Amino acid sequence: MDPEEIAEARERWAKRYASAPKRDADFTTLSGMEVDPVYGPPEGTADPRMERIGWPGEYPYTRGLYPTGYRGRAWTIRQFSGFGNAEQTNERYKMLLGAGGGGLSVAFDMPTLMGRDSDEPAAVGEVGHCGVAVDSTADMETLFDGIDLGSTTTSMTISGPAVPIFCMYLAAAERQGVDLSTLDGTLQTDIHKEYIAQKEWLFPPEPHLRLIGDLMAYCEANIPRYKPLSVSGYHIREAGSTAAQELAFTLADGFSYVELGLSRGLDVDRFAPGLSFFFDAHVDFFEEIAKFRAARRIWAKWMRTVYGARTERAQWLRFHTQTAGVSLTAQQPYNNVVRTAVEALAAVLGGTNSLHTNALDETLALPTDQAAEIALRTQAVLRDETGVTSVADPLGGSWYVEALTDKIEAAAEELFVQILALGGESGDDPAATARDAAERHEIGPVTSGILRGIEEGWFNAQIAEAAFAYQQQLEAGDKHVVGVTELTETVTPELEILRISGEVEREQRSALERRRAGRDDAAVRRALGEVVTAARGSANLIEPILDAARAEATLGEICGALREEWGEYREPARI
Repeated sequence: MDPEEIAEARERWAKRYASAPKRDADFTTLSGMEVDPVYGPPEGTADPRMERIGWPGEYPYTRGLYPTGYRGRAWTIRQFSGFGNAEQTNERYKMLLGAGGGGLSVAFDMPTLMGRDSDEPAAVGEVGHCGVAVDSTADMETLFDGIDLGSTTTSMTISGPAVPIFCMYLAAAERQGVDLSTLDGTLQTDIHKEYIAQKEWLFPPEPHLRLIGDLMAYCEANIPRYKPLSVSGYHIREAGSTAAQELAFTLADGFSYVELGLSRGLDVDRFAPGLSFFFDAHVDFFEEIAKFRAARRIWAKWMRTVYGARTERAQWLRFHTQTAGVSLTAQQPYNNVVRTAVEALAAVLGGTNSLHTNALDETLALPTDQAAEIALRTQAVLRDETGVTSVADPLGGSWYVEALTDKIEAAAEELFVQILALGGESGDDPAATARDAAERHEIGPVTSGILRGIEEGWFNAQIAEAAFAYQQQLEAGDKHVVGVTELTETVTPELEILRISGEVEREQRSALERRRAGRDDAAVRRALGEVVTAARGSANLIEPILDAARAEATLGEICGALREEWGEYREPARI
């Protein structure tokens, strides 16, 4: 851009900044030095990069979604938590909110994640161990007892049985007297990443996509502030992918859900703002910052040029970040506090909208209260002591950061080309290829490529190769993990960790038995029958599943009825 264009863009940003609300906070340095809310090229100079870098709050949003950066609103502190039964987790939630948390993020145990009840044989030994057990709406009521769902944003990390869990959340909110149309929060729902990385699915891909489409349509019509789909790259990265693979596979999944919405006749400018993203913040500081900046730019470009989004909000990529669980070590676990702080700072400098910081003991067990408090305070220190909220995109214009942003973007674009090729489309410009091929596919060309890639194991192979390459580098001494591959001597004693008693499972099973005995079985059978009838037709499934949740049908009963109708997905064996 020439000097006149840069000056014009700067003036446009300045007007938007001046009219935007700002927090009542001190934005000077620790020594009291005044700093500008954003920095750019010196006045009167040209910079060809500025077309791609831009200004905060302006397309292509490389530097963030808002002209004020964190001066307008700091990121939401949203700690991921869940363990034991609903009552125990409710106590942890109240502790987190009282200690400065800005929203809740629910972790479910493995039976719940797989759509099973706590008293099923497959659940033995797993109840409450990696998250909270939720069998029916009664558990959801207890989980949020004393927490106003009408004023608390809640994220729920679950994909396979996401829709029944969401309906239990709605039924619990109704029992609190909350107007459902006012609810605000996020449901993960992203089923593609389950087939690609995490492996927590229930049905074949097509029925899952139908449920997601029903959920998108229902939320757009009835709960406009609620985000029905959080597209997750976190689990892809934790499985061993590179930063570029995490970015490309996650955004491709997001494009697929946009295609799904369009195939349902939904208005992209209405439903796209309900999509959010969930990324990993790994330990390579600058690579992560560049990844987040590239993500916003790619998403904005595709939404505008491929999918026809006209409004700013429909072009925004809003994302939550969690620090890298896979970077935590059981050896010398206090080193994990440092890793988490570095990763959290990368997320903040990359412009995250909300953030979870892992606890130092999470590689060993669920976090203790003390470890959870340290993780929470890490965010408070970054927000209130370091000055990182004073300037929007403070690394913007750095030769290294901008070059790395461009490099990661280019690597992602190359992967988009390969995904489209799996769906039968070829071309060097993936955005143009996707736009031109849209009418040749039932849902869309990116969706076709993803489904083919899942079927053929292409994504699994890409991630496995990346993980193997990194392991080779570790074993060769080219990469290092402090306390594991070097500096292994330590004076650190073993940690006291949180252990889930077997009594939790026994109590949960007993409570579920009492709940079944006290409900109206005829109403449950009728409601489950309506779910099956809707599944056999084309009606939206949300209302019948919600009715089943209101009647205290269990998660296993609802998912079991759908399993009988749709079948279970079995991943093909591969060598």
